[in-house]
Amino acid sequence: MPTAKEQITAKIPQRVIWLALAGAVGGFLFGFDSSVVNGAVDAIKDEFALSEAVTGFAVAIALLGCAAGAFLAGKVADRYGRIPAMKLGALLFLVSAIGTGFAFGVWDLIFWRLVGGLGIGLASVIAPAYISEISPRQVRGRLASLQQLAITTGIFAALLSDALFATTADGADQAFWLGLEAWRWMFLAAAVPAVVYGWVAYTLPESPRFLVFQGKEDEARKVFDSIAPSEDTDRHIREIQDAIEEDKLSGQKGSLRGKTFGLQAVVWVGINLSVLQQFVGINVIFYYSTTLWKAVGFQEKDSLTISVATSITNILVTLVAIALVDRIGRRPILLAGSIGMAVSLGTMALAFSAAVGSGSEISLPGAWGPVALVAANVFVVSFGASWGPLVWVLLGEIFPSRIRARALGLAAAAQWVANFAITLSFPVMAAASLPLTYAMYALFAAASFFFVMFKVPETNGMSLEQAETLFVPKGSKKA
Repeated sequence: MPTAKEQITAKIPQRVIWLALAGAVGGFLFGFDSSVVNGAVDAIKDEFALSEAVTGFAVAIALLGCAAGAFLAGKVADRYGRIPAMKLGALLFLVSAIGTGFAFGVWDLIFWRLVGGLGIGLASVIAPAYISEISPRQVRGRLASLQQLAITTGIFAALLSDALFATTADGADQAFWLGLEAWRWMFLAAAVPAVVYGWVAYTLPESPRFLVFQGKEDEARKVFDSIAPSEDTDRHIREIQDAIEEDKLSGQKGSLRGKTFGLQAVVWVGINLSVLQQFVGINVIFYYSTTLWKAVGFQEKDSLTISVATSITNILVTLVAIALVDRIGRRPILLAGSIGMAVSLGTMALAFSAAVGSGSEISLPGAWGPVALVAANVFVVSFGASWGPLVWVLLGEIFPSRIRARALGLAAAAQWVANFAITLSFPVMAAASLPLTYAMYALFAAASFFFVMFKVPETNGMSLEQAETLFVPKGSKKA
């Protein structure tokens, strides 16, 4: 195993950096497509005369598509490969961008949002799986964190384009180019990165580990030689073949099934990491930030600016995580992030307990508005430097190679279902009690600390095949 100094100073081959960045383009679309609705939600509500419940459903429906796409991604990736799955995701993104931009009714809009969700779900699984499988072990944490950096950049791009369209048109509901309302152009803008993602997918080589599973060792050897020329390619291939053989001998044959409530224990670890990542309420900040800050006294222009600033903060702290993840490991960063999230969310709950008014007339008196704004950004910093990128790093490396795509797909599907539940419930819960809503998120942040403390071992510096053995129950063959 490489030393900490070797991990810090390890030079990343330029080709590996390119492949990881290219693979992470799906993460950019993931962030863009899931957040672009932020600036359009109020205009959509007025355009189609929607109730709060239907508005929440229209926003959250894409997340059900994400869950379905994530679940199917593993099967597609294992049967046809990681690259074909990327191409399918790009096509779904493109179709969704055009469909939502020209939607003529709420149910039409919901359908195209669902299609886009399928594409997001595919990207959310394929990107971390592909990056982890082409990354040298010494720098895998940094490269795998590019997925979250791409997501946060996509969020920033979506919020920035929303702000530009809304500001230029003097409102998201105002006519813009070709007589189409600005909110429609917010969705149509997603067609550009979708086309780029499709082109990128045609330039990437297939994952070498998938090639080994398919019995194409010679092709896998060429890819390994190009991404890690200084490492022992034959040893890499032998480790993968040994892992496949051990799975066969143990009767697993790539099955997710196990003795822990019907699934392997490691799959439950991935599911719990995914669910806790969403139950802290991070996406409330991005999906409903414009509406939220308008409700506490900011104008639309100001609230959009705050949303963009928050997304920039998220990008910067993700860079911090990338710098530290291979230096100090996964666990310390996650534990520190959990503490920061719990404290900041508790502060937000306290701030909103001082709110006056109700519904859209709510306001925070005195210094409570700035306190809430600072706490929200501390929360984003804590999440963005820890649970945001590192959950994707762990999901890409803890699962056995033979079930990686399917297990990651199931964990990502659970993540999207949790995201859906939080997104759909927030408008109703916020209308009932914002303090209790944020207090609930704070409790989940505290729970995330104890889960990592007792259930998540350190995987820093290990090969994928070594990392998977940490989660094998004692007494089994791989233990």
